[in-house]
Amino acid sequence: MAGTLVLASASPFRRMLLENAGIPFQARAADIDERAIESQAERQGVAPEEVALILAEAKARNVGSAFPADIIIGSDQTMSLGARVYHKPRDMDEARDHLLSLSGQVHQLNSGIVLTQGDAVLWRHVSSARMSVRTLSAAFIEAHLLRVGTKALSSVGAYQLEGEGIQLFEKIDGDYFTILGLPMLPLLAKLRELKVIDA
Repeated sequence: MAGTLVLASASPFRRMLLENAGIPFQARAADIDERAIESQAERQGVAPEEVALILAEAKARNVGSAFPADIIIGSDQTMSLGARVYHKPRDMDEARDHLLSLSGQVHQLNSGIVLTQGDAVLWRHVSSARMSVRTLSAAFIEAHLLRVGTKALSSVGAYQLEGEGIQLFEKIDGDYFTILGLPMLPLLAKLRELKVIDA
């Protein structure tokens, strides 16, 4: 299949995952209003897993308009606890609220990937991970947020599993790449199937 790969993301983690896998690609940040898309989907009662796919497709289509011959990787992630869908914390108070609400609970991370080329959707996939947070004291949360600082604002759960955020958990059921926001094994399998990378 013709066309080069374009990652529709500004995420350094997604770029790192593709780079580490030896996949040639270029990256372009999508220009979409994620909050508006999420809000509309939530009002319509769309499940968090499907919201991740809607956002991933919106990113892929947005970037793909400038690269019509190329294969675009759109990816996004949602996080939910029961009926509550989380968004990136706006400030440290909201980060504190996120962590307090997650304490002693099991939440779900959903990572959606959509591949597009031109107007065609080539593939849609969502992977989920179940994240069991240990019971956290208010004092621990305060000390943790003091240490990690504004990095807590860069992810939807107010934690980075690849850093000190690992201390928040007692159990994780799911794929590490899903947690970082790009399920690599199904993506690589699909790229091989499409003959974008060597089989």
